[in-house]
Amino acid sequence: MRTYAGPVFSHFRQSLGISEERYMRSLTSSEFYLQFISNSKSKADFFLTNDKRFFLKTQNKREAHFMVKILRKYIQHFQLYPHSLLVKILGVYSIVRAQQKKQYFIIMQSVFFPDERIVKRYDIKGCKVGRWTEPEPEGSQLLQVLKDCNFEGNVICLDQQRAWMLRQMEIDTHFLEQLHVLDYSLLVGFQSLHPDEKNQNWSLADLIVRTKRSVNDAASPTASNSVSIPGTVEEENSTEKEREENGLMGTKESNPGEQVPMKKLRAQFSIISDTSEIAAQNRRLLPNYKNPLHVLDGPEQRYFVGIIDIFTVYGFKKRLEHLWKSLRFHGQEFSTVNPMYYSHRLCRWVECHTV
Repeated sequence: MRTYAGPVFSHFRQSLGISEERYMRSLTSSEFYLQFISNSKSKADFFLTNDKRFFLKTQNKREAHFMVKILRKYIQHFQLYPHSLLVKILGVYSIVRAQQKKQYFIIMQSVFFPDERIVKRYDIKGCKVGRWTEPEPEGSQLLQVLKDCNFEGNVICLDQQRAWMLRQMEIDTHFLEQLHVLDYSLLVGFQSLHPDEKNQNWSLADLIVRTKRSVNDAASPTASNSVSIPGTVEEENSTEKEREENGLMGTKESNPGEQVPMKKLRAQFSIISDTSEIAAQNRRLLPNYKNPLHVLDGPEQRYFVGIIDIFTVYGFKKRLEHLWKSLRFHGQEFSTVNPMYYSHRLCRWVECHTV
């Protein structure tokens, strides 16, 4: 088994408030992993840790290398926008089993955690072709993720948080557009609020706690004192042999000019020294729950939201696929389009399906 960019991911996990002890405890539990039955066309295998905190997903070599290649930009994005909706990818690994090929996989936080009361789950791409899943019969115990066409007739009621959601979608999808990525999905989970969770009258103490969590929490990659991201990503011109010998990322000592500073934001409820910076980072008052970065509370529903599957680059094969689908599905909306159109279309879907 091999770990890629280990120091970098370890630092990132720490910045998200995930201790190495908790991470290892979840991954090495004596309980069985839970296999997740996916309707994805990627043929990837999905597994949940027994406590349902972390997802394991198999990747091909190209996808694993792409993740490591963009790792510096990925972490910089969370530094700039600590409340990003992008899924938190916590590690890239490979494993070789007897008489089998090397298998790459990633570990990421589950967007749907904790999932005990989630009643509906959707995987949204903003298009219609191939975006229908036949619902399981009533009473089925399978956890099913539905798609765009299944969502028709539903709406996401965010009330005051709608403006934040629209802005964050623009920020995150623009970042993916710059990476020339498409085919990512917006996960949305529905959970009904209990009566005592609706229209809560927060005490001053609660508001102070929530404000501190939002501005300077351990779950934010800007929480640590000014430190730099260890490790450097391999340049594109490195040879295939070097990649195999050194892993997908080399770890060399960084010089000061290459370091990426993490700004320390002081949490003060009465005085926040630079509110303009907080506004520019599109922060919000985080809920006092587990997994707060992926939780949005509306008047009646709690929503679990996150952007996943950020590994598909709009390269030569995808351009050919776009041409073929343009002929086959003329006048219809399908997933394989250029990254700019893809990002704008998904943002438009969110705008049209939220109130």
